Amino acid sequence: MSVAEQAPELRVHKWIGEDGASLVAPLELADLGIGPKILFAFQHWCRGCHVHGFPTLQTLHRALSPKGVGFAVIQTVFEGAHENTFEMLRVNQLKYELPVAFGHDEPPAGAPLPTFMEDYHTRGTPWFTVIDAGGRIIFSDFHLDADHLVQALDQA
Repeated sequence: MSVAEQAPELRVHKWIGEDGASLVAPLELADLGIGPKILFAFQHWCRGCHVHGFPTLQTLHRALSPKGVGFAVIQTVFEGAHENTFEMLRVNQLKYELPVAFGHDEPPAGAPLPTFMEDYHTRGTPWFTVIDAGGRIIFSDFHLDADHLVQALDQA
């Protein structure tokens, strides 16, 4: 998927809300508000997710959530399903004090990759996807410069 393409609707079925309770219905992009959106893909056992990804996400969330940017975190279980479990969502949500929805995305039966990886053409974790208010993907990659993005969204 290239930058500037329309973001596909999320197909992740298992979610917890910001309070840790399971969501009755799957989260949709529209649930994240009408402004820009930041989707963060991780795995619990991913060292880079904890060393770089989550701290970057915390910086972005602190700076941008008051400005109407929507956030969601998705555990893409493309390996290590025995450690990257649904229960780890709440562990990470609390550890990083992120009051946002966390999803758990395992590959559908017979599929090699989780739906988010398949639909958004991600290549691992930690992975950031930024969607503009018009629903177009404007960034999709491993490394995100939080200060640069905050500045760019402030100017938009």
